[in-house]
Amino acid sequence: MATLLLNLDFGEPPPKKALEGNAKHRSFVKRRRLLERKGFLNKKNQLPSRAAKSNSEPPKKGETPKVDGACKALSLPKKKKTAASNVGSEQPQEKKAAVSWLTPAASKKVDALAAKVDLMGEFQSALPKVKGQSAGSQKKGHRKRTAQHPSQAQSEKKLPGKMVAIDCEMVGTGPKGHISSLARCSIVNYDGDVLYDEYILPPCPIVDYRTRWSGIRKQHMANATPFKTARSQILKILTGKIVVGHAIHNDFKALQYFHPKSLTRDTSHIPLLNRKADFPENATMSLKRLTKQLLDRDIQVGKSGHSSVEDAQATMELYKLVEVEWEQHLVQNPPKD
Repeated sequence: MATLLLNLDFGEPPPKKALEGNAKHRSFVKRRRLLERKGFLNKKNQLPSRAAKSNSEPPKKGETPKVDGACKALSLPKKKKTAASNVGSEQPQEKKAAVSWLTPAASKKVDALAAKVDLMGEFQSALPKVKGQSAGSQKKGHRKRTAQHPSQAQSEKKLPGKMVAIDCEMVGTGPKGHISSLARCSIVNYDGDVLYDEYILPPCPIVDYRTRWSGIRKQHMANATPFKTARSQILKILTGKIVVGHAIHNDFKALQYFHPKSLTRDTSHIPLLNRKADFPENATMSLKRLTKQLLDRDIQVGKSGHSSVEDAQATMELYKLVEVEWEQHLVQNPPKD
């Protein structure tokens, strides 16, 4: 009986590692395709051989399969969520930007400076209205002052106490009575009201009373005010005021006083008065003639002498006739003190 020979290979079986590696690879490919379908992973463009080599090791817990040696986390779709959340967070910031003085300044320096400027403007606009009204009232007051500035001098002159008229009566003292000394002084305001009217006792003995012109008699000196006292009283009234008088330099000389020329109005040297009275402009006319011609009034009549109150009132009335024109002339040609 012939023998049957079988050629059987009893070699070692294939290593389990290679088979297991193939199974792991197949499970990895299935899992990757599942993740790609669900959108968790992008499709790989590399060759499958390289992917097989690189992905020979199984993934660990909490990790996704390695691709090109890098472990991609499953939190990739979370980035889209964060981007969406950033978009949503930008919208309320834009709403806040509508109120610019509540928003923080920009990150850049230029934007920060612009934001600060805008912040100050919005802050000032948000201030209470009371301050705005006070500022408006100040502006209005400033406009009123500037509007009144051209006629400020005239308006102040017409106020009571800002303008006065003076007239003095003298007596003769010294050798043969040739020295004129103050014996009476009268001061009236702009409306002609008497502010001061006193008989004054000269410091030197009276030689000539000059009653025909001054109206002073001996009995008037019995209770007369001493010169020093009267002078201090008179200067308190004249200081800082516009003083009107006729040939007023004689009155100041008797008072031993010098008043600023810019505050002095002498009706004997106002050409406008002479022009109105049809007299030569450069001529020095008497108070009596000017009053008669312009006011149609008789003063300094009789033998009882002059009245200093009457003369001061007439002087103020004459000045009022040319006040506006004369003051405009003085503004253009101010007198030098």
